[in-house]
Amino acid sequence: MLWDCHMHSSFSSDSDTPMEEMIQTAVEQGLKGICFTEHFDPDYPDTPEDLDFSLDIPAYRQKLESLADAFKDQINVNFGIELGLQPHLAESFSGLLKEVPFDFVIGSSHVVHGYDPYYPSYFAGRKESACYMEYFESILENIAVFDEMDVYGHIDYVVRYGPNQNRQYSYGRYKEILDEILRTLIRKNVGIELNTGGYHYGLGEPNPCVNIIRRYRELGGEIITIGADAHTPDKIGYAFNKAVEVLRECGFSYYTVFKNRQPVFHKL
Repeated sequence: MLWDCHMHSSFSSDSDTPMEEMIQTAVEQGLKGICFTEHFDPDYPDTPEDLDFSLDIPAYRQKLESLADAFKDQINVNFGIELGLQPHLAESFSGLLKEVPFDFVIGSSHVVHGYDPYYPSYFAGRKESACYMEYFESILENIAVFDEMDVYGHIDYVVRYGPNQNRQYSYGRYKEILDEILRTLIRKNVGIELNTGGYHYGLGEPNPCVNIIRRYRELGGEIITIGADAHTPDKIGYAFNKAVEVLRECGFSYYTVFKNRQPVFHKL
């Protein structure tokens, strides 16, 4: 009975699923608890679908607290957020976290110098390897000015959308910069997540890949959460059996859940 600590509902612009439906599905799966981490990506570039990645935080909080109470005898429901990091947003995010009592904060790189790798325009006319390197460099740029998140989300998110996805990608190819990212996160007491979205994107691995998770542990990393990055009910708890195997293989005997911004360690 694991916790799924990365999921979205219709409060995120890229999901149409009511929060109630996500919770009910998690109950039916027998999960011990879940944490909603709705998207908040200020200054997100225009999209073909006209998506708006702002977030009505008061409405989101009110709805979640109401449903958490309604389902309290069936499942734990925590209040989280996924911040779309960009260096110029650091001050505003810091202010937000002082005002709103989230249980859990994911910091993620979605927008890289004005482009989201989700869209082919990020890769247009460039080598895939250069695009991946720019993405990893942007993570270091973000961490340099903002480190108030609990974990950094899906560190190699970019490979989900590359022209060759992870067929020409490996930890070893980007070892130097990935090690710098991991060491910096560990030094700042920021964890990482095992995001099983990589499995449902067909990568055959989580995000980040297994070798990054293993390296994080080798370097002394201890904080790791599990999340499926579900935007629809069918992805809740996706491939969690594989997640447990990966964590054990990489040297973990536990995973982490945050409550009131404090890590709680659960045995696998």
